Amino acid sequence: MGLFAVGGGLATLPFLLQMADQYEWLNREIVGNFLAIAQSSPGPVGVNMAAQTGFRYGGIAGGCIAALGLVSPAILIISVIARMLRSFKESKTAASVFAGLRPAACGLLATAGLGVWKLALYKPDAAVWYELLRWKETFIFAALFLAIWKYKRHPAVYIAAGAILGIILGM
Repeated sequence: MGLFAVGGGLATLPFLLQMADQYEWLNREIVGNFLAIAQSSPGPVGVNMAAQTGFRYGGIAGGCIAALGLVSPAILIISVIARMLRSFKESKTAASVFAGLRPAACGLLATAGLGVWKLALYKPDAAVWYELLRWKETFIFAALFLAIWKYKRHPAVYIAAGAILGIILGM
């Protein structure tokens, strides 16, 4: 996954969701919980999610191995590129490659955003159309979205507010 995490850790979310659909040991609920914890924890989201997944299924060693497995391809690629940077500087091919990576990163991040929306607010097994949204979660999302947009406080304030609203609403 780390090899294809162009655009950051959230770009790995489509891969994790695919794994959740494919394997019995992981499901979308777990991915959603890991994402919520990873987003509210210090550090890169992808590394936090990898470490959580590894820890859940392999203890401390599993967490360390999963985190290293995620970041190793990027470290190797960056090391190689750094050595060759001078020759890349003037290369039209390199410029074309990076220009092509930007829309790919945008697509991965957009897919991740839709995946997060689906995990947090959408109920695919709803019996009727008005139950398709998780209304408590949608309320928290809308309230926090508007507060973030209007007040622009530190993210920890909104994380705490979301946790408190979740407790108050009995989630």
